Amino acid sequence: MTSKFPGLDLLATAVVALDDALVVRYANPAAENLLATAAKSLIGQPFLALFAERAELEKALEEARVTHWDYSAQNVSYARARRDPLPLSCVVTRIESPGLALLAELRPIEQQLRLAREERLVSEQQANRELIRNLAHEIKNPLGGLRGSAQLLERELERAELREYTQVIIKEADRLQALMDRLLTPHRAPRLGPVNIHEVLERVRSLVLAEFGAQVAIRREYDPSVPELLGDREQLIQAVLNIVRNAAQALTSAESGARKPGTVTLITRAQRQVTILRRRHRLALELQVIDEGPGVEPEIRDRIFNPLVSGRDGGSGLGLSLAQTFVQYHHGVIECESRPGRTVFRILLPLA
Repeated sequence: MTSKFPGLDLLATAVVALDDALVVRYANPAAENLLATAAKSLIGQPFLALFAERAELEKALEEARVTHWDYSAQNVSYARARRDPLPLSCVVTRIESPGLALLAELRPIEQQLRLAREERLVSEQQANRELIRNLAHEIKNPLGGLRGSAQLLERELERAELREYTQVIIKEADRLQALMDRLLTPHRAPRLGPVNIHEVLERVRSLVLAEFGAQVAIRREYDPSVPELLGDREQLIQAVLNIVRNAAQALTSAESGARKPGTVTLITRAQRQVTILRRRHRLALELQVIDEGPGVEPEIRDRIFNPLVSGRDGGSGLGLSLAQTFVQYHHGVIECESRPGRTVFRILLPLA
């Protein structure tokens, strides 16, 4: 039966094929791994017998049998001997193949939640960027008038101590103008070319060590099998630099109370059959930036990639937002997991 589905054998998603009696007639290698059972043991088994809770799944299977629509049965529990049931989502599709009736795609619930979280982040990023650009446009015009008025006023003042106040107005207007310019800078499309991610990381490493010196140590765990990716070298350097610099700042902040150099760890891995934003990629880069800092505050953890959201006094809140933008330009995503003593930023990028 495997020879009839050569494409399914290569999928990282667990797939099983059923006949009209809902008996398993095929299971791909991913299904063997997920269900921890060899295909030869699965084939011939009633599909419903594999699950502890069957009512919802049975209904989905029956509806799929009489229609050509996909049906999703959430929260089915795969019964495992001497282990807790494994919560899965199951999408059932009718197929036209001799001796077969249905194709069932099984995914761990956690994977479904990750995909939904990725899509939500992308949608929020787009909405936030548009809002911030509109707001920045509205702020720029009054700033120009404010600065010009301060300059005119300064010329009329004879006492030097009074001109100090106009200088404060001018300098603060310039600072806000620079911030607005960063928000309004049109994000150009990537200039694609072959990029060695380890050269990118070494560049970032040299910049961060030059800035923080002996306060921060950077440990590297590079996978030499990672091939070049098609991307914009400068955008990728900026994206990774923003994340690593944030990690270094977290380690050297007064709140972290570090008495010895903190460590930032850079890890690269090549991952096969990875789903990014509901697109399947045969090969992807996984890049992790790990620090030992105090962690991201819980109240901003879900908004850490939004513009102007910062967990650090004096931070502009643009670094991670810009990193997310550049990674999305490369059809990738950034995820963050954080607790005191360990924060992990995980970047997934497709490799062509």
